[in-house]
Amino acid sequence: MATQARGGKPLNILLVRVSSLGDVLHNMPMVADLARHFPDANIDWVVEEGFVSLVRLNGRVRNIIPFALRRWRKSLGKPETRAEIKAFFRTLRQQEYDYVFDTQGLLKTGIIMGAARVAKGGRKVGLANGSQGSGYEGISRIFHNLSIRTDPRTHAVARGRIVAGAALGYAVDTPADFGLPALAEDTPRPEWMPASYVVYFHGTARDGKKWATDNWIALGRELAPMTILLPWGSPKELAEAERIAAGLPNARVLPKLSMADAIMAARRASLVIGVDTGLVHIAAAFVRPTVEIYADSPRWKTEGNWSPRIINLGDQGTPPSVADVLTAARSLLG
Repeated sequence: MATQARGGKPLNILLVRVSSLGDVLHNMPMVADLARHFPDANIDWVVEEGFVSLVRLNGRVRNIIPFALRRWRKSLGKPETRAEIKAFFRTLRQQEYDYVFDTQGLLKTGIIMGAARVAKGGRKVGLANGSQGSGYEGISRIFHNLSIRTDPRTHAVARGRIVAGAALGYAVDTPADFGLPALAEDTPRPEWMPASYVVYFHGTARDGKKWATDNWIALGRELAPMTILLPWGSPKELAEAERIAAGLPNARVLPKLSMADAIMAARRASLVIGVDTGLVHIAAAFVRPTVEIYADSPRWKTEGNWSPRIINLGDQGTPPSVADVLTAARSLLG
């Protein structure tokens, strides 16, 4: 296993994992593995600009290169947008890398990998296949010179770890470490955040992954008098939060939160309950007491399996009952 680049210099490594929130989070243990085996390595990351604040929490990432495709494609005809795109590729190509990893396997991430510069003898490493139900795009393989095959039922956290370990010659044999720091005791609370609360991450883009509004209300009544906080990310989610709050005297609909504030809500919660969505997985990564509810997605793919403080309920097509979630919640609250 090479511990350094040729010439005795530390390895320069680039990770390409641009979205979505949960996928970016699930890629983080790859950083800890690389840092453990290559303590002097310089690790950079290309990520969608909306998730920069999350990646910045990981102190082992040296440089974050923001990618703004979601915003750029709304205004591709504007000179300022084209100038931003050119600046992105200039920044991407400033550094010469020994290894570039694309662990998303999409055409857009392949193009980023293709544009990155590698040192003589450097490798561009990606996925030889997707996992079950993933959006993997086989054309991305044309940008690799090393493609790693994984079992189609590999957990989302394990996939990137396995790819990096196979490329660099080390075994993946430790629990997932997301590299997320503990919160300082004196960190100020925003005015909307009480001292103790349960947060419901009820919103998700796909309706099939949701848990019924009546379930959230029935659960909240059983958890009273604990305060229930209801974040939201879209007008539709706001309407759902208001319906839940209307049935619960102990619930508060939060103002529109930034990504950093939403992460803070997860980090400081006494208990997090939510459906299969990025913010729930963030809570699990911080090892907060978390109940993950699966209704229309396979549990094996993203369940928090690294701590007894995370309880995963339901599965694809079989959402859990209120009684099941309440039992889990009470056990985590102690």
